Amino acid sequence: MTSKQCFNEKKILVIEAQVETRNLFLKSLEAEGFCVIGAENGLVGIQQAQEESPDLILSEISIPKLDGYSVLTKLRQNFVTAIIPFIFVTANVTRGDIRKGMELGADDYLTKPCTVDELLRAIAACLRKRNILQYWYTRQSQPLSELPLADNTKEYQTCTEITIADNRKPTNLEFIFPSDPLLSEVFSFIENNYDQQITLSDVAVAVGYSSTYLTNLVRRHTGQTVQNWIIERRMAAARTLLLETDETIEVIATKVGYQSVAHFFRQFRQHHQTSPQAWRKEQLGGAKTRAKELLSLSKDM
Repeated sequence: MTSKQCFNEKKILVIEAQVETRNLFLKSLEAEGFCVIGAENGLVGIQQAQEESPDLILSEISIPKLDGYSVLTKLRQNFVTAIIPFIFVTANVTRGDIRKGMELGADDYLTKPCTVDELLRAIAACLRKRNILQYWYTRQSQPLSELPLADNTKEYQTCTEITIADNRKPTNLEFIFPSDPLLSEVFSFIENNYDQQITLSDVAVAVGYSSTYLTNLVRRHTGQTVQNWIIERRMAAARTLLLETDETIEVIATKVGYQSVAHFFRQFRQHHQTSPQAWRKEQLGGAKTRAKELLSLSKDM
């Protein structure tokens, strides 16, 4: 079974032997806008994964012809399918079952019976993780030594700037917020107003939903709350200012939407396990060290 309407352009493969369970998953995911593919056994699942290149795979462990563990092992051995997020949704619930699944490279493990909401949260978390890995893989693949160099001072400065840019987490709308047409207005409002004193109620009014409905909608699609996304955007902006300016922590806190510096300190520490000053010092110091290493390597080549 493959969906004809793909609102969020994400394709999910469901490998499940029980027809009723498989159809329940497929219909629930299709209702959320996913493209869906079903497979009744492990061999068909592997074939579908290789032919369709899904964005994520859900699989039972106890399936005919090839069990879920073997499916995962074979997919991880294939260059084309090795990085596809894989979630076990299974009735096998012993600690050994869970441990084996995670050791083989499963991204998550849900036990039956599970709710659709639990399933969607797990999927959202895995897709976010994959987006982050793809972003950083792309960044790390970019050559750093192909720039014309004039003198040692310029060489050092250029390498430092490049390394600092690599250290900084991206702050653009596309990367911070997940791509979801149903939530595009929500994320656009946050993007345009995160530096103001906005709350859940402000976002709800802006997009025409009740606060309760919006909370449930965002949590169902992303696994996080509206307030979490506001904080994520503020933290990204704070990181950029910490690295690119010499402004004080108080000024930065105000610029990214905090009236209380103490409140900014608390949330920054919760997200980064360190203070803004210590984070800035560590990132800039590390960038300069790596810049020297890059310069040394470029001279040896």
